[in-house]
Order: sequence, then structure tokens, then C-alpha cells
Amino acid sequence: MRLLALVLFLMSTAGNWSTHTLTLPGGTAAGIAMDYVAFDPATNSVWVPAGITGAVDVIDAKSGRIRRVTGFATKEVVMRDRKRTLGPSAVAFGGGSAFIGNRGDSSICVVSPKTLARGRCQVLPSMPDGIAYVAETKEVWVTTPRDNAIRILDAATLAIKTTLTFDGNPEGFAVDALRHRFYTNIEDKDRTLAIDLKSRKTVATWNPGCGEDGPHGIRLDEPRGRLLLACSAKLEVLDVGGNGAVLSSIDTGDGVDDIDYAPTSQLAYAGAAKAAKLTVARLDDIGHLTVVATVPTAAGARNAAVTRDGVVYLPHGGGVTSNDLVVATPPAAH
Repeated sequence: MRLLALVLFLMSTAGNWSTHTLTLPGGTAAGIAMDYVAFDPATNSVWVPAGITGAVDVIDAKSGRIRRVTGFATKEVVMRDRKRTLGPSAVAFGGGSAFIGNRGDSSICVVSPKTLARGRCQVLPSMPDGIAYVAETKEVWVTTPRDNAIRILDAATLAIKTTLTFDGNPEGFAVDALRHRFYTNIEDKDRTLAIDLKSRKTVATWNPGCGEDGPHGIRLDEPRGRLLLACSAKLEVLDVGGNGAVLSSIDTGDGVDDIDYAPTSQLAYAGAAKAAKLTVARLDDIGHLTVVATVPTAAGARNAAVTRDGVVYLPHGGGVTSNDLVVATPPAAH
């Protein structure tokens, strides 16, 4: 705990949930610019690609100790008439490795989850967004929305095997080993796609009805064939084991991007950056969502990652300047 720079309690609870903020090292006046974070059950740690700092922060979920993987490239760019610094932004786990996506140099790099040693890197022709490991084919699938594509890499060598192109921006990712599919959204067309893992062909297209902002993050309840899909202000369930119909939806407040899901508890977690709240919902066996908790967080907190104890880490993004994670703890984990 000595390595935690600041732990500031927000004095907010919801149904005996508590929240506090965790300040990451190396922050700046412009914030850290976080995006995707993820929990690694093999090491019981939360991985935070920490953008501007050129590092990935690895937080032990039990002790709170922070270790760092440093040396990632950063780059200053002008976006929407303002300067931004880009760096590590996404992480995925599989095959005994962690895969880090870096917008600073458009690379994917391998890191050992046990030793945190950096391995080989592969520079892509376009900036990476989401990353997913596909165990069936031993591949890493990377969405690159700026050129409307998904790059498929060999997990061992990181060599680019093929590129899939679309008529819009791929956003979100989920791997369905049972049905041999990869799911993504075409965000600017308000569509959700199912892609066959081996033929690479799009085998189904669904219309989630998210509206102008389109669908964002997705997670899968694989045994039941339910795809949890984030619209900007609601969470939906699609029947991907059937005809792709919308089975249910709940309001989350505005500003949802990526989401998380715990299959053992059947709980979904959606952080709304603009509404400054976390919605926790239970998914039943027929695909209906029921809200079980609404937890006040902070403006900008989104992209939830949940640990095996149900503790939720939410990085700041969406244009909000911050060096903090919001950490929401359920009653059972106190």
C-alpha cells in the first residue's frame, strides 16, 4: 500500500457499495488519457495502459501494489483543434501473454504477465483500438477503426496474417469459442457483426438500434448466446445464439463506452462518464437485465474492469482530465 500515491475517499455509497479514487503514478496536468483496462485472473491484477505516461500500470487486486511496465512510445498529435499525447491504450490476455496496444506508435507489444518483461512488438499500418486473443486459432484480433479494418496477427510472432475491411468503423470485441465467431460493431452504421473465426466471413449482421452514436463495447455470455452491448446511454442484450433480436435493455445514463461482465455471477457493469455513475445489472437465463445497484462515481469514469471479488475499476476518459481510477467495492468485498 506504500506505493499508492493517494487514496481519496469520495464519501459515496449505494446499497453499501463504497467508492474511492486511486491516483496513478506519472500523471500530468493534462491527465493520463486512459481508455481500455482489463483484469487478469491468472495474476489477480488489473492492467491499466496509462497513455501519456508511456507505461502500463499493473495493480495487484489484493494488496493494491502498483508495478509498472515502462518504455512505450508516446506521440503528440492535434485532434479536434487541440494537442493530445497518445500512448498505451489497450490490453488483452491469452496464451500466457499480455498484448498491449499503443496509439503512440501504432504497435502491438507482448508483455509477460508474470515477470512484466517486454517482448516483441509489431507496428500496424493504422492506430490500434480494441484487442482480443482468439485461443482457437492462436491469433490476436485488433480493431483499427481509422481505416475501417481489423488486423489479424499470429499470437506467437505478431506477424500480420490478414486484414478484414468494412464499410465503417469497427468498435468493440468479443470472442465466441462455442459458435466459432468474433463479434464487433460497425459504430457509425449502428450495426453488430458476427465473423466466422476461420473463414473470416461475416455470417450475421444485426441492428441494435443504438441511434446516431452507434454501439460501443460488447461482452458475451457464451453458454446462453447473449451479447451484452453498450449504447451511449443504455445496455442491451442481443440473442446471438438465435436471430440477434434485442431481448432486453436498461438505462445507464449517458457516456457509456466499454463494459465488463462476470459470467459466474451473471453481473454486467457499465460506467457512464457523463452521468457519473456505475450501473450493475444481473442477466437472467432468458436474457433479461435487472438493475441491482447504481453507484455514484465521478465525471469521466467509464470502461469498467471487474475483479474476481466484484471490485470494479473505472479509468477516466472521454475528454475528462484526471490521473485517477475510480474503484467501486461491493458490500461482500469490504
